[in-house]
Amino acid sequence: MSQPVRSILYRNGVVHSGADPFAEAILVDDGVVAWLGADDTAAGLAARADRVIDLDGALVTPGFVDAHAHVLETGLSADSVDLTPAGGVHSLADALAALHQASRRLAAADPSGDQVLLAFGWDEQAWPERRAFTRQELDAVCGGRPVYAARVDVHSAVISSALAARAGIDHDPAWTGMGLAGSGWSDAPADTGLVTADLHHTVRDVAHALSPERRTRLYRETLTAWAARGIVSVHEMSGEHLDTRAGLAELYAMSAESVTADALADPDALALPHLAAYRGELCATPDDARALLAELPFLTGIGGDLNVDGSIGSRTAAMRSPYSDLPADPSSASFTGALTNPDGSPWTGNLYLAADQIASHLSAVQSVGRPAAFHVIGDRAMDEMVLGLQIAAQTSGESALRAGHHRIEHALFVDAVTLAALLVHGIGLSVQPAFESAFGGAKGVYASRLGAMRAGSIMPFADLAQAGVPLAFGSDTPVTPVDPWQGVRAATRHEDPDQRISAGAAFRAHTRGGWRLAGLDHTGAGQLRVGAPAHLAVWRAEHLGVQAAPGRLSSWSEEARAGTPLLPDLSPDAVEPECLHTLRDGVVLHDTL
Repeated sequence: MSQPVRSILYRNGVVHSGADPFAEAILVDDGVVAWLGADDTAAGLAARADRVIDLDGALVTPGFVDAHAHVLETGLSADSVDLTPAGGVHSLADALAALHQASRRLAAADPSGDQVLLAFGWDEQAWPERRAFTRQELDAVCGGRPVYAARVDVHSAVISSALAARAGIDHDPAWTGMGLAGSGWSDAPADTGLVTADLHHTVRDVAHALSPERRTRLYRETLTAWAARGIVSVHEMSGEHLDTRAGLAELYAMSAESVTADALADPDALALPHLAAYRGELCATPDDARALLAELPFLTGIGGDLNVDGSIGSRTAAMRSPYSDLPADPSSASFTGALTNPDGSPWTGNLYLAADQIASHLSAVQSVGRPAAFHVIGDRAMDEMVLGLQIAAQTSGESALRAGHHRIEHALFVDAVTLAALLVHGIGLSVQPAFESAFGGAKGVYASRLGAMRAGSIMPFADLAQAGVPLAFGSDTPVTPVDPWQGVRAATRHEDPDQRISAGAAFRAHTRGGWRLAGLDHTGAGQLRVGAPAHLAVWRAEHLGVQAAPGRLSSWSEEARAGTPLLPDLSPDAVEPECLHTLRDGVVLHDTL
């Protein structure tokens, strides 16, 4: 049986290290960084290394952390009909054609018509028709097959009649419109096929019923694909309507066991990224939290996709003011109750958790030594979150709340009052810069749903960074793709020049920031320095330099300045960096060298 490689010397390259910004070589031994420095010194270390890699000028950086991801959902989206522009879908007609072709292919493999056709990624705001397909259109182009077509934000979907029947919602008042439940959409779900909130959760559970073999395959394929993008650690945001507890346990074990000696005895084996596991289940008492930990003792945190509200694109984010793209007079629509809040006022979205529930969860999970994490999108939801923090501080004490190192996911709206509360209570933020590039701007869905003024205040990166709020970047995949350099680029090119941050600051949020929010910053993870865990990636990049935020300071230099490590050129016309090699704890995840 061959022995696993224990030491690797990388030489003749550029090493991104604050400890030595001019380093050209780095030695990894027994899972940690053992040395870094000049290439002429590296020659004397080659004999002690099990493997020597000539970088040929390539860049070595800390590996990326995706601080908000959904492994199974991403795997399923890759197995689904691609209704995004990347899949060639640019209109309603394109979407219906793609669904029709996929249905015909599935009919050949499943003539019984029982298998659910999954589709993902439609965004009616990007289509000239400015509307989604309907249930009737799905039924027509898919031959009556059960179909689940998720919107790009995964907070709503259009479904076929057959799937509604299979899920048992076809007589539900919320489906037929008899319940007149608010949804932010002008017609009853039975008319459009569009489901949100509880109806969506019910249907998704049915659509995503998987065999154990398929689930395992999707886990492995997804993590392997992310390693090829330079991802060394993933914050998995599991939840009751996203994956099972047993599935999360399997996923965690798969990641952990991939770096064991037994797994590495195979010389062709590739390990998988580290997994920081979060489970979004509401805990009212410490006993609830203890029971969850008894089943899932490896949890990094309790929360993540614990939703205070929904999403802007699906009009389920809780907003202070009504959605701008809805009729000012709800009576002008057919399903009038959907366009109003319970008190009859214009629709402002869904608030899923109240402040007292937030406070109870915070107290419950910090009592068992775990941080909480909450999904917060809208400004009204953030108000409720801040109130929950205040209640928790009063009931369990400010010092205990700060010591909990809790976090908020997404946090699109952070005004001065919210910023002060985050600092006072010691809250970290896991944000997705690609939301700004994908959905922001004057023509994006945020401006369409909320109006330009409200949309312009979204994601104040510079305010957060300058105030010292702990930041970690992620993708929320499959909502936006796992593309960490695009995340860094998006943070440097915010629509508002005053909210842009430097490439170096954005890169740290996408590397060391993720380890910090997972409570592992003390290990040195996210840095390339002697004694730190060897989590790294090697990149082929056409140009390297030091980049400030465009429009704020001098934006480009090809030389390291004042000890600032170099990064790839991330200007819009630059060649995308190519990941050549990824390493976790000294173990290879991805290798083209």
